[in-house]
Amino acid sequence: METPIKKELVDKLISDLGITDFAKATIREVKQVAAQAEKASGVEFIKMEMGIPGLPAAQVGVDAQVKALQDGIAHSYPDIQGYPELKKEASRFVKAFIGVDVAAEGCVPVTGSMQGTYASFLTCSQAQQGKDTVLFIDPGFPVQKMQLQVMGVKYETFDVYDFRGEKLGPKLESYLKNGNICAIVYSNPNNPAWICLNEQELQAIGTLATKYDCVVMEDLAYFAMDFRKDLSVPFQPPYQPTVGRYTDNYMLLISGSKAFSYAGERIGVVCISDKLFHRHFDQLAQRYQGLPFGLVFSTRMLYALSSGTSHSAQYAMAAMLKAATDGDYDFRKEISVYGERAHKLKEIFCRHGFHVVYDKDLDEPVADGFYFTIGYKQMTSGELAKELMYYGVSAICLITTGSHQEGLRVCTSFIEDHQYAQLEERMAIFEQNNP
Repeated sequence: METPIKKELVDKLISDLGITDFAKATIREVKQVAAQAEKASGVEFIKMEMGIPGLPAAQVGVDAQVKALQDGIAHSYPDIQGYPELKKEASRFVKAFIGVDVAAEGCVPVTGSMQGTYASFLTCSQAQQGKDTVLFIDPGFPVQKMQLQVMGVKYETFDVYDFRGEKLGPKLESYLKNGNICAIVYSNPNNPAWICLNEQELQAIGTLATKYDCVVMEDLAYFAMDFRKDLSVPFQPPYQPTVGRYTDNYMLLISGSKAFSYAGERIGVVCISDKLFHRHFDQLAQRYQGLPFGLVFSTRMLYALSSGTSHSAQYAMAAMLKAATDGDYDFRKEISVYGERAHKLKEIFCRHGFHVVYDKDLDEPVADGFYFTIGYKQMTSGELAKELMYYGVSAICLITTGSHQEGLRVCTSFIEDHQYAQLEERMAIFEQNNP
C-alpha cells in the first residue's frame, strides 16, 4: 500500500540536509526532517523525537517567579551558592522524596541539569591524578557525551542491556579496576529506555564507588516518574531509589524541567553529599586555593560558567519544591499523563508487529512513562527510523544514546488525543508493507 508521505519527498529532505546515515541523525536533524516533510506533504506528523515537556508549567512556580520579578529581583545578582530559601527547600525535598539527608549547604542551583552535569564533569575530572575518564552506564542522554567532547575529557561506556542485576557489579568493576574512572553517570528512570535500577543494583554501584573512590552522578531528570510505585507522599516510603543510601561519593541532579514542566527557565539543583562537599582533594586544593570539592563546584566552576543561575527562576524552584514537600502540590499527579500515553502507544505498536526493546527491569515489565523503546523484526535502527518517516512518525535511533540494540526511542510528551487513531491507521499500513 502507498505510504502516507511519498518516500521520494522524505529521501530528498534527508539528502538535502547532508545526513548520510539516518541511524546517527541527531534529535534536531530528525525534528527538522519531520517539520519540513509535514509542511511539504500537508500530513500531520506524530512527533516522538523531542524530550520536551508537553504540559503547562507548574502554576505555583510561575506565580512565585512573577512575584519575585515584580518585587525587583531582576536587578540583583544571585548568590553564587544559590538563593538560601531554595537551598533549604531542596534539602527538605530530598529528605521528603528520596529519604536521605543532604545539608542545604550542599544543594546548589544550576542553570538546568545540563549545566549541573557540565560543572560536575569539570570538578570530578580535575579532582584526582590519573582519574581522567568518565564512565557511562548506557543508554543515556547523548548531550552529556558532547559536553565531555567539548571539554576534552575522556569517557568509557557500556550498554546495560545484558548487565542487569548481579551482572552489573562485575561489569562496572572491570572498568573501575583500571584506576582511571573519576565519575559514574546514569539516569534513573533511564532516558531513553525507561528502565529503573533497583536497590540491589544501586548498592553495587555505591559499594564500588566507595571501593574505587569515584563520584556517582545520579541524573534524576525524571524524578519519581516510575509510575509502578506511589512515590508521591512526602516523608513516607516508598522513596525515589538512590545510590545515596550506599555511598558518600554522590551528586544528585534534580531538574525542574520534567517533574515541574519548567524546562524553559533552565533551573535545577545539584545536591552534593555532605561528606563529598567538604572533602579536600590535593589536585583541587593546589589549583583552587585549598578549597574543598563543593566550593570548587560552586565558586569556581559555576562562577566561571555563568556567575550563577537566573535569580527569579530560583524563587520558582523554591516554591515548587516547598509546595511538593508540604503536601500542597502533587507533582506526580500532573505528570502521570505520560504513563497513560505510553501505555496506549505501546499497545498500538505491539499490535502491529513491533516489540519493546528494553522491556524489563529484571523480571518486571518496565514502567510506562516519558520514554519507551521500540524495534521492528529484523530492521536496523536507521532503517526503522527512516521507514517510519514515510508514515509521518518521527523518533530517534537508540544508537545515538549509547545503546547497542536495534530500535528507536519514543517520547510521549507531544502526543495528542486524536493521534492514537492516526497512529493505529498508519501502523496498520506499515505492517502490511513490512510483513
